[in-house]
Amino acid sequence: MPKDTFYNLSDEKKKRIFDAAVQEFSTRPFSEASLNKIVKSAKIPWGSFYQYFNDKEDLYLYMLEKIGKEKHKIAPYTKNLDSDMDVFETIIQRTKESLELGRIKPEYTKIGMLMEIDNNEFITKLRAVSAEKYMKMIERDKERGLIKPEVDSELVINMIFTFSLNEYYRNGLDEERYLKKLIDAIKIIKEGIAVLKD
Repeated sequence: MPKDTFYNLSDEKKKRIFDAAVQEFSTRPFSEASLNKIVKSAKIPWGSFYQYFNDKEDLYLYMLEKIGKEKHKIAPYTKNLDSDMDVFETIIQRTKESLELGRIKPEYTKIGMLMEIDNNEFITKLRAVSAEKYMKMIERDKERGLIKPEVDSELVINMIFTFSLNEYYRNGLDEERYLKKLIDAIKIIKEGIAVLKD
């Protein structure tokens, strides 16, 4: 996260740095993104960057935190999620929130999608933290009798995330189609597709 010196900057300068980071990280995966381009675009001296952040990872985490705060202001579904909602409904509601934010700030959607295809160790850990939250929800739903106890939680989350990513890259972000396809895919995961014979 940023150093104290960053927080002492003017709002205008902080915004320039944030905007430059968003521009770069929405164009290239983290592993390919250039600090040189960010520094140049933000119009700050190269040496100043390290007075504000330890490294590119620090800047990225700051950017994600700021995007998360914006997300809750623009589309506060997550704050109001019913604690009784199952993991599948939670995923659908959070997707709606992300789509709403993406309508206003499409570059945020691009950052999220580029995170999903980046094999950088830092990004892989961030993805694992996100997936872990959903896997815990599946485990909770197993305890509530909503999901079969033998179901592999990680596999279910991977199936949903992989579907979401493929749908985005194959068909773009037609929001209505994307959400309908996600809901249909989740329904298949929940209900299965085989006709079981007695």
